[in-house]
Amino acid sequence: MESINNLKWRDVLELASKELTDVSYRTWFLPLVPLKMDDEKGIMYLALTETFKANMFSKNPRYTDILETAIKEVFRKNYHINITHKTEDEIKEILEGKKSKAAEPSIDEDNPYREEYYLNPKFNFDNFIIGPNNEYAHAVALAVADNPSTAYNPLYIYGGSGLGKTHLMHAIGQHIMRTNPSLRVLYVSSEMFTSELVQAFQDPVNKNSRLNAFKTKYRSVDVLLIDDIQFIEGKEQTQTEFFHTFNTLYGLNKQIVISSDRHPNKLRDLDERLTSRFQSNIMADIQPPDFETRVAILRKKAEEEGLVVDEDLLEVIDIIAEKVKFNIRELESALLRVISFAKFKNHPITAKFAKEHLTDIFSRRDIDISCETVKKAVCKKYNIKISDIESKKRNREFSYPRQIAMYLCRELTDLSLPKIGESFGGRDHTTVLHACDKIKSQIKIDPSLSEDIKNLKEDIQ
Repeated sequence: MESINNLKWRDVLELASKELTDVSYRTWFLPLVPLKMDDEKGIMYLALTETFKANMFSKNPRYTDILETAIKEVFRKNYHINITHKTEDEIKEILEGKKSKAAEPSIDEDNPYREEYYLNPKFNFDNFIIGPNNEYAHAVALAVADNPSTAYNPLYIYGGSGLGKTHLMHAIGQHIMRTNPSLRVLYVSSEMFTSELVQAFQDPVNKNSRLNAFKTKYRSVDVLLIDDIQFIEGKEQTQTEFFHTFNTLYGLNKQIVISSDRHPNKLRDLDERLTSRFQSNIMADIQPPDFETRVAILRKKAEEEGLVVDEDLLEVIDIIAEKVKFNIRELESALLRVISFAKFKNHPITAKFAKEHLTDIFSRRDIDISCETVKKAVCKKYNIKISDIESKKRNREFSYPRQIAMYLCRELTDLSLPKIGESFGGRDHTTVLHACDKIKSQIKIDPSLSEDIKNLKEDIQ
């Protein structure tokens, strides 16, 4: 039996995360603890501190395939995984029995990966990079963390995948635990919430007692942080239970923080009672970061990895920040892949090396975005003709999409204002500037427009 290299295990998780939603990755994969591997039998032994999570892998062959494929890629050998339930003490005994102190993987004794918390200590306010895209969401999240149940209750944070919602949720929880240790804080994804409810309903012997335990767990906390609420869409029993949980906590003046990938109005298959409650106080959206913020995020990540940010690394950071624009998780992942490959091959990190090992990112993003590309996407969205958007028609049904298209041309192409105006029926550059300023200001106050712009950018990119 051999111990499992902790750095290699991190690479396994990094590869696996690319095939999963953020919630699935954090719920099922991130808590896995590597114990040992048997080269002769080709078995890798892993542990989870919760029985229902260990059972999930035996019931979900896709998760097993994803994990075994990632292990093969990193370890250059086929291993079958063996996942068992172990207590924290049992895991500690196994690791200490098989490895010297110097060789142990880094396991933080204070890491609150326990059933009552699920909080990741790596996500805190100190390492959250603030930019124009998220400064309001950060401000209200910090206000809640400083004074839970005082001003912003409930708090609803929304934005696209990989923009930092989960980071803020964890940061809120840990800040409250540190400054108000007497408060009971519970962070849970909506998938976890649903899974626990289903487990209770499916227990034919102890159904009532398990349901009561479930209700007690969620309705006796002081702070409930529930992530990715959109995943309860269409799940009537889950919605009903969450509705009653929400009402109970709100009635007791307990803090509730919810995150979603969409504005509540965009959650189509959700009980209107819940949608109404989500909008009853503060809603804060997070937009994709601008270039400067993306660079700051990557520099912070490089420093966390212990790298010296020299000219070569800055060039790599600038290249990645230019290519990956809409997802922070993907942004950081690209840099970590370069770092991992460089360590594996003992090669300096250069721009050429990065391009060689990020071919998927470069190939799918090196597309020629023109005004024609933008106009086609906008016209399809608003069901109008390109001739309409280029015409002199001033009806709102044409002028509004035209302004949006001009704004997107300014954002996604390198064309000058006069060139953009020329593409829209020979308009003056001041008309284009006015359109860009108008849409930019409206995005800040109109969540629906903000989401439309985000979706259009993603489609065009």
